Amino acid sequence: MSLADAKRLIVKVGSALLVDETTGKLRRAWLEALADDIAALRERGTEVIIVSSGAIAMGRRILGLDHRTISLADKQAAAATGQISLSQVWQEALHRNGLVMAQVLVTLEDMEARRRYLNARGTLNALLARGAVPLINENDTVATAEIRFGDNDRLAAKVAHMISADMLVLLSDIDGLYTADPRKNPDAELIPEVGELTPEIMGMAGAAPTMYSSGGMVTKLQAAEIAMKAGCRMMIARGTIYHPLKAQLEGGLHTLFKPSETPLAARRHWIATSLSARGAIVIDGGAERALRAGKNLLAPGIVSLQGSFKAGDAVRVLSAEGAEIARGISSYSAEETRQLMGHNSHDIEPILGFSRGNAIIHSDDLVLAGA
Repeated sequence: MSLADAKRLIVKVGSALLVDETTGKLRRAWLEALADDIAALRERGTEVIIVSSGAIAMGRRILGLDHRTISLADKQAAAATGQISLSQVWQEALHRNGLVMAQVLVTLEDMEARRRYLNARGTLNALLARGAVPLINENDTVATAEIRFGDNDRLAAKVAHMISADMLVLLSDIDGLYTADPRKNPDAELIPEVGELTPEIMGMAGAAPTMYSSGGMVTKLQAAEIAMKAGCRMMIARGTIYHPLKAQLEGGLHTLFKPSETPLAARRHWIATSLSARGAIVIDGGAERALRAGKNLLAPGIVSLQGSFKAGDAVRVLSAEGAEIARGISSYSAEETRQLMGHNSHDIEPILGFSRGNAIIHSDDLVLAGA
């Protein structure tokens, strides 16, 4: 599969591509060319999410901060200042193509806390369903640990895992992963495809060359590990050229990291093998037939509950006779589910005052026993 086959695509853009290293100014013409590429992919039916660095780099110039000596507090101040400008230039570039942009600020910790994870996933899915292009950046303003450029590589991979994206493109200053640093070794060869992250592959990462992009190949390979475990293909491709995504559609050089599973299969494997069940939901015969047909678990088919669980916890799904039918991730806590059981889906918001969707367990978050 190639970029042309992607249904849900994440594009990660680094600071060094957006901001000129010498002048500190935005590369506006380059950004507009990339926005044109994104619009063309949208016309092909591809959902696109952008993970963009650049807030600190832009904020430094606005505040007149020296890049060589900048404290954590100054980085946070630069992020707070630069994020406004970053969002504005992206919005202008996408608006030229009739696209609506939505800003989403997250942290790596948001990917670990189940409730925040579910809220973020729900928001992104809702934005994509409504045709918007989410622009994601790490919320550096409230970072509690030292901010390191390059974290957005891993953040992009975690977002890919969260929303089951099938392709992640990391735009870089080189064509992909080489056997050695091509800036230093003229005999270095591009590796076009990677199916397994062996110690030899991981050892090929080198140092980052610019003051704005210190993540380098190390964080890109870390991102590849996250993406591949989630069943998401990841591509490292040259982003310094104009229309970098169009170049890939036309067969441009790259390194493609290919997982052994699809995103949905990887997610279901994770649910079946890596999560401990916190409770159980007992369902009637009609709900059981619906699950076996690949449908969602809805509130009307729930008979009773066992144990205590929170939204985002794994639960067992039992038949009325007590046999385990499936295992899945509940969108609602035990207390919330108890209030909803037996009611129609359209009653969720009137009963709870909010909704995380019509399904107690979505079919994508459910694995049938023995599957």
